[in-house]
Amino acid sequence: MVHDNKPIIQVKGLDKSFAGVHAVNNFSFEIYEGEILGLIGPNGCGKSTSVNLMTGVYTQDSGEIIYYDRKGNKHILKDQAPPARAKLGIGRTFQTPKPFSDMTVFENVYTVAMLYNKTLKESRAKAEEIIDFVGFNDIAHEKCSKLPIEKRKWMDMARVLAINPRILMLDECLAGLTPSEIEESLEIVRKINSQGITILFIEHVMSAVVNLCERVLVMLEGRFLMEGNPNDVMREPDVIRAYLGEDYQI
Repeated sequence: MVHDNKPIIQVKGLDKSFAGVHAVNNFSFEIYEGEILGLIGPNGCGKSTSVNLMTGVYTQDSGEIIYYDRKGNKHILKDQAPPARAKLGIGRTFQTPKPFSDMTVFENVYTVAMLYNKTLKESRAKAEEIIDFVGFNDIAHEKCSKLPIEKRKWMDMARVLAINPRILMLDECLAGLTPSEIEESLEIVRKINSQGITILFIEHVMSAVVNLCERVLVMLEGRFLMEGNPNDVMREPDVIRAYLGEDYQI
């Protein structure tokens, strides 16, 4: 989906330390409305910490996170808890999916939908719409504990769709998947983006990043390293040296 260079999130000079170690260090970037932005970098470079700061799991030590809602209203994000940010339309998945295991696929989505709709009838309709959208009709009444890993990851995406997100941050949603499962996952992400939902895509599978993202942002040691078109960025000597390795080929 083509974006119009209108920021949905602006991060300015973000800083977060744990026991004196800078996890995120003077980090600035923008996410534009409608785009799929890739966020890459070595393990421990601050990608997940940045997502945790934007979604309210952590509070920044300094710096500013600005979010623009559907009406164009500006929100300074600092002290709002994750549920308050979810109400604003900021959704995310986690590296390890944690569905309500003793519930069915439908019940998982319906439970979240009930928090974001006025009536049970509306909640049920929303849940049914999402189940159909992600292609889960045939497993809607299966217990989540029986789902294979790729379907648990898609289940995570389905549950976040129930909050009616404006932006969705996907934290390593492809880890542990086979090539065909990765391709199916990318199709779901494209489909979500085609609904007008902005995507922040944090991933180590570089072929997927190149295929999916219009723009990629590279972090190194908590800092901004560079950004640009994925194919161009992957050819940069600094990125190859710091992250991809000398043997990397596009």
